[in-house]
Amino acid sequence: MLANITSKLILESRNMATSWTFLTNHARVLLCISGDPGMRLRDIADRAGITERSAYSIVQDLAAAGYIIKEKDGRRNRYRIEADLPLPEPSSQERTVGEVLALLAGRDPLPAAQ
Repeated sequence: MLANITSKLILESRNMATSWTFLTNHARVLLCISGDPGMRLRDIADRAGITERSAYSIVQDLAAAGYIIKEKDGRRNRYRIEADLPLPEPSSQERTVGEVLALLAGRDPLPAAQ
């Protein structure tokens, strides 16, 4: 279900006649990861409508900022979202990443890290 919602949000943004989108590429990548923590970069890029190189860069940004943790799972990576972290915008720091992802995906909030 989350994959369908994420795909719908991304397709709608691609079909918009405006030159801007509501969600940043970073938010789109986070939505992809929240739906499938084991998603490959190639699939993240495809679903988010960006290049694989951009997806890699965004995942690096999110990991460096502490919003996701990359874990090796055999030859692949799995990602864990640190859902209890505040949003980076100063005016939105009363909300956590997990709360915003849950709102956008239409589901219950992600559990906080243990």
